Amino acid sequence: MTTDLKSHSARAESRQLFDLAKIAGAVREALATTSFIDIHTHLFAPSFGDLGLWGIDELLTYHCLEWELFRSSEVAPEQYWTLSKTEQADLIWRTLFVENGPISEATRGVIAVLHAFGLPTDSSALSEARAFFRQQKLESHIARVLGMAGLESVVMTNDPLDPAESPLWLRGPDAHPQFHAVLRLDRVLNMWPQHWQAVEAQGYAVDAHAGARSIPEIRRFLSDWTARMRPVYLACSLPDSFLYPNDSLGGRILEQAVLPACRESALPLSLMIGVRKQVNPRIRLAGDAVGRADMRAVENLCRDFPSNRFLISVLSRENQHELCVLARKFSNLLPFGCWWFMNNTSIVEEITRERIEMLGTSFIPQHSDARVLEQVIYKWSNTRRIVGPILTENYRLLAEDGRGVTEQEIRRDVNRLFRGNAENWMRIGGHA
Repeated sequence: MTTDLKSHSARAESRQLFDLAKIAGAVREALATTSFIDIHTHLFAPSFGDLGLWGIDELLTYHCLEWELFRSSEVAPEQYWTLSKTEQADLIWRTLFVENGPISEATRGVIAVLHAFGLPTDSSALSEARAFFRQQKLESHIARVLGMAGLESVVMTNDPLDPAESPLWLRGPDAHPQFHAVLRLDRVLNMWPQHWQAVEAQGYAVDAHAGARSIPEIRRFLSDWTARMRPVYLACSLPDSFLYPNDSLGGRILEQAVLPACRESALPLSLMIGVRKQVNPRIRLAGDAVGRADMRAVENLCRDFPSNRFLISVLSRENQHELCVLARKFSNLLPFGCWWFMNNTSIVEEITRERIEMLGTSFIPQHSDARVLEQVIYKWSNTRRIVGPILTENYRLLAEDGRGVTEQEIRRDVNRLFRGNAENWMRIGGHA
């Protein structure tokens, strides 16, 4: 063996801290001990009061369980909506947890939460679960739940035109170190004709047509709310029919007001693309569906606005590969999460493998999208359970191809995936 070959072999052996059997344990340890940042939820800090949902009845009446109820019972939606929250929860418990096995993703999540708190999980467990949650004090309960989920912090969804939420912001809610704000723009971008008067009522000279005189006022509205909320990004959920460029009201507001506001505040714009609203309005929030989007809209935005940064999540499985390809072309695009209908174990595994193969660690694998506080417990447990074997397999392949892996490198990669990318793109952890 030549001197160069011996030197190369020695370097390889010094890097190989783990044999293949130990890599899986090191990955599990890194995932278990890294405090994640949950970059998209519908949770609220304690100062928002009843806007924050928590407890067993809220878990049971989550819309993913509601649509499962309508598939598994003869109860009509119109009849269901007349019931009280407790009666709705009773019906869902009886239908999905007593008369049927709770083996879907959503029903298993409820079981996982009960188990995490040491509560019974059999068919008679509902009354004991209710008694347990009634005893909890919200602030200490929040701290406990986030700790159980392995979260350092969560990112809220905050709508300045929501009639229940806006007054709280105008009064100035108490800040909470584990809850970050997001300036949500759905009513501004998607429903301007229905909501422009709410912007006007806050003191801005806008009109229904978002004409030339309105645009500077919309920018002032966004600037004022950015200063008030201190959001970590601006965000909008968009239909599968979203196109850019386009000369619609929303298209003009996006190009002339929202994107300049993001550049001015150095904040990314999060676009969640692919929802088809109210395909079945009878079942309300559970009635939305999914459609394949034209990803050239994302391509055009990233190319035409290189000074803007875009956080992108797409709802259709068919769009996932296109998103990865675009992320390889544009460094101002950061794919994130497996959103809504994508948040199923088999699909999350497929998408995560694809993203690692194409993007390395330059994406954010998941967010919880939690609407009920305790959901973060099972959603992040599922994520760790799914991602662990995927990372392990990739490190095994790396080792077989001649590059050893160290504990430090594994921790570095897990940190980048589940918090570092978020910190670098948002105002989190002292980054700007």
